Amino acid sequence: MKKNKILIGTRASKLALIYANRAKDEIAKVFSGEIELIKITTEGDQNQKDRLSDIGGKGLFSKKIEEELINKKIDLAVHALKDMPSEETDGLITNCFLERNDPREVLISRKKKKFNELDKNSIVGTSSFRREFQLKKIRKDLNYKLIRGNVDTRLKKLKNGEYDAIVLSKAGLASLKLENEITHEFSNKELMPSAGQGTIAIQCRKYDYEMIEFLKQINHKETSIGVKAEREILKVLDGDCETAVGAISKIQKDKIIIKGELFSLDGTKRYYHEVTCDLKDAFIGGSEVGKRLKEKSKGDYKK
Repeated sequence: MKKNKILIGTRASKLALIYANRAKDEIAKVFSGEIELIKITTEGDQNQKDRLSDIGGKGLFSKKIEEELINKKIDLAVHALKDMPSEETDGLITNCFLERNDPREVLISRKKKKFNELDKNSIVGTSSFRREFQLKKIRKDLNYKLIRGNVDTRLKKLKNGEYDAIVLSKAGLASLKLENEITHEFSNKELMPSAGQGTIAIQCRKYDYEMIEFLKQINHKETSIGVKAEREILKVLDGDCETAVGAISKIQKDKIIIKGELFSLDGTKRYYHEVTCDLKDAFIGGSEVGKRLKEKSKGDYKK
């Protein structure tokens, strides 16, 4: 590559910087020049009180960084894939993914209790409708309450007694070396994760062909196929932050199993579909799951 320096845009949170440094380390394996991280504060970082769906959705964590990328202030952007909207921003392309971390959901409780051991009416903090509706399917006798903020902030709220337990992604806690805080791990069957959860995505300009070719060297092929199939489900559903949808895929030799779960707007109805197809047809399989969920729900997942 002709460049002798690469500027990487990232959110400034502790976890985002860990992800950005992981991307930097991978790039350094194939690039001999200088690599610099540029910290960018997003709207999602500034407002840590309101539900994302009330203030603009997932794009609040990526919009500002994407603007810097479009304006050529940075060369690459690093995102947690689950925080990115399903539709790509005009002029940009996300086609590079690092090897996926554990996508499962976990519980941290104040009294070190597992989910089924929590006292009746315990307050459980979660930031998404998906998690809330999934948890209610297992236990309706608990109180589910919105929680926002970075991992440290959420742990502080838990320890201060504002919540009895909180639900987070295992990938984030593992990256922060906080796995010892986990009191219960959910299976993907119990709590199907968000599409692409546990994956670090690297974004560049759509017409920066040199960079696109360069990034192919660090793209993790299996992760790329799986998460793209999962995100096809989101695209078909045309969901937003209020859409309670989970997606997970698993590659077995030359086959891929793609599973999707969707809830009605009020969380009372659950729809499920899965497809097993050839690896080469992964995108088609993801699209099929999305279409079937849309048909089954008859659109009751959207306002």
